[in-house]
Amino acid sequence: MELNQLSAISPVDGRYRKQVESLAPYFSEFGLIKYRVLIEIEYFIALCEIPLPQLEGVSKDLFGALRDIYRNFSEEDALWIKETEKVTNHDVKAVEYFIKHKLSNFGIEQYLEFIHFGLTSQDVNNTAIPLSLKDAMDAVVLPKLQEVIEKIKALGEEWKDVALLAHTHGQPASPTRLGKEFWVFAERLERQMDLLKTIPYSAKFGGATGNFNAHNVAYPETSWIDFGNNFVGSLGLSRSKYTTQIEHYDNLAALMDNLKRLNNIVLDLDRDVWTYVSMGYFKQKIKAGEVGSSAMPHKVNPIDFENSEGNVGIANALYEFLAAKLPVSRLQRDLTDSTVLRNLGVPVAHQIIALTALLRGLNKLELNQDAINTDLEDNWAVVAEAIQTILRREGYPQPYEALKALTRKNEKITSKTIANFIDSLEISDKVKYELKRISPFNYLGILE
Repeated sequence: MELNQLSAISPVDGRYRKQVESLAPYFSEFGLIKYRVLIEIEYFIALCEIPLPQLEGVSKDLFGALRDIYRNFSEEDALWIKETEKVTNHDVKAVEYFIKHKLSNFGIEQYLEFIHFGLTSQDVNNTAIPLSLKDAMDAVVLPKLQEVIEKIKALGEEWKDVALLAHTHGQPASPTRLGKEFWVFAERLERQMDLLKTIPYSAKFGGATGNFNAHNVAYPETSWIDFGNNFVGSLGLSRSKYTTQIEHYDNLAALMDNLKRLNNIVLDLDRDVWTYVSMGYFKQKIKAGEVGSSAMPHKVNPIDFENSEGNVGIANALYEFLAAKLPVSRLQRDLTDSTVLRNLGVPVAHQIIALTALLRGLNKLELNQDAINTDLEDNWAVVAEAIQTILRREGYPQPYEALKALTRKNEKITSKTIANFIDSLEISDKVKYELKRISPFNYLGILE
C-alpha cells in the first residue's frame, strides 16, 4: 500500500495528520536531516571564523550562500541523502557527503575535509535534536498551551459570578464559583509553563568521547572548550561540560517530566468538565449533521474531553519512558538512545491532539444555569458550615454537634428546615437575621 492518511500505521500520520502537521518540520525524518545539515554548515562557518589556518582563504561573503543550503533545503535534497545512506549505512555520514557535494559547486574543494572535522555523529545529533525540539516548543507547543490557558481564563471570567455546588469526595460541599474552578486550572498550567521555560535545552559537543581529542591533537593551541561553548550557545542551546560520546539527557528528561505534569493538569480538567456535563451543568453546542451514537439518536457525548484524555495518556506513557530511558547508557555510549530519540515527536504530537480536542470541547460548552441552581436549592445542608462557624464566634455551646444532629437525619434539608433550626436557637435576633441571610447561592467566600 502507498503511504497516505488511510494507510498510515500511526494515527499521528493518519487520522490526526491535519492537527499535527505543524510538527513535521521538526520531528519528521526530513526535519531531522535538515537540522543535521544546519549544524554541519554552522560548524564549518564557525571554524572559518576562528579562523583555523587552513580556512583563512574562505571568504565571509560565502556564508550567506552556505546557509542557503539548509534554508532552502528541499525534499529532493533529503532524498539525495537517503539514497546515499543506502550505500554508507550511516545517516550522518550521508549528510556529510551531501554538504561536500553542495560545496563542490562553490569552488572551495580544498576545504571540503573541514566538513564534520573532528566530530562524531552525536556532536551533530545531540545539537540538531535539542535545537529542533526547542524550535518546535517555541513555534507550536507553547503557543497551543497558551491558547488553552487563555480560553480557560476567558471562561473563568465569563462564569466568575456563577454560584456552584462544590463536591468533595463526590459529596455536596461548601459552594464555590464556577469561574474560580476554571481559574484553578489556568493558574496550575501557568506555573508549570514558567517552570518549563527554565529548563535548558542541553547539547553535547565534544568529539568522540567528549574530550575534543581529535580537535586538540590537530590544533592544540585552540581553546576548543571555549569554541564548543560559544558554538552551542550561538544556537540557543546550553553545552553540557562533561559528557561521554552522547548527551546525558538529564535536562531532556526534566522537560519530559514537565510536559507530563502539564498533561496531568489537562487530564484533570478533562475529567472535571466531563463530570459537569454528565451532571447537566453544561450542555454542548450541537453541530448540524453530527451523530452522537449510532443507536441512540438523543446522544450528545462529551467526546472531545474523552479524546483529550486518551491522547494525554498516550503522550504521558511515552514521556515517562523517555525520561526514564534516555539518561541511562552503557559506559561511554550505546545505540539505544538513537532509535528512541526518533520517537521524540510522537508524544508531542499526542499532546497537541489532546490540547486541540480540549479546546474544541471548551468551545462547545453552554452553561445550564437551571441545573446548577437546582442542585444548590436541593442542598441547603451545605450552609451548616457557615452557621456553626458564626455560632462558634458567638460562644454558642457545641454548635458543630448541633448542626451535625440536624443535617445527618434521614430527611431532606430545605431552606425551611434551616430557618426553623435558626429560630430554635437561643441567640439574639440580630444573629438570627445574619444566619437567615446565608444560602447556598451566596455562601461563596472570596476570590482575591
